[in-house]
Amino acid sequence: MAVRDMQRQRLYDAENLVARMLDRAAAGSGVIQVAGSTITAPPERRFGDVAGVQAYVDAVLALNWVRAAWPGRACVPVTVRARARAGRRKAHYESGGAVIAVPTHEHERAGRFSWAMRELVVLHELAHHLDPDPVGTVPHGPEFAGRLLTLAGEIIGPEVALLLRCTFAESGVQAGPQAAAA
Repeated sequence: MAVRDMQRQRLYDAENLVARMLDRAAAGSGVIQVAGSTITAPPERRFGDVAGVQAYVDAVLALNWVRAAWPGRACVPVTVRARARAGRRKAHYESGGAVIAVPTHEHERAGRFSWAMRELVVLHELAHHLDPDPVGTVPHGPEFAGRLLTLAGEIIGPEVALLLRCTFAESGVQAGPQAAAA
């Protein structure tokens, strides 16, 4: 019996809000106000092509703390490919072949940067890959949200984890335990 992904849309909405906050910070002073705190947003990596995303994914999976936190999954290589069909705007993870598919610039209107070619989206897809029990857990459930918080906080920066935690709480997204980084 398939598990119901009840917080999927809330999680996407929270992530999209954080992405917009990071975009505004990058376009301005870099400062964000959240939960009564003023933080300086760390720069978020943007990728120019699929090869750049692949190199990033390989580097993340090679991190010692990632391998220690998710030993059964971090050693499984991931292939990154361009999203096959134009008009399909979402990135996704294919668990059967350990593939991350991202829409690239050619799938966007001319002159517009592809939203999927950003670090937060790639970490979201890696959080799916690192699920130790993909059949038995909810795809965007609390365990997934905890993995995403860990990855974002350790790789982009703790400020991004704070932004995600605050928007998750405001949106009603439950987040499970986070993995400890070395």
